[in-house]
Amino acid sequence: MTPRTTLLALAEILAWWAVLAVLWLVLVSTVDTLELAVGAGAAGVAAVAARAARRAVGGR
Repeated sequence: MTPRTTLLALAEILAWWAVLAVLWLVLVSTVDTLELAVGAGAAGVAAVAARAARRAVGGR
């Protein structure tokens, strides 16, 4: 991977993470520190999975 493709991949994962983290914050009723950490971690895992799924469908 070139530095440009690595940067684009990180930007895509960050964008997915931001969208999923905001969605989680909208759906959760209380925000505790531990819940925030778990939600951020789950959003990170889901962001990587979303990028992998998009690449699998795109054929790249």
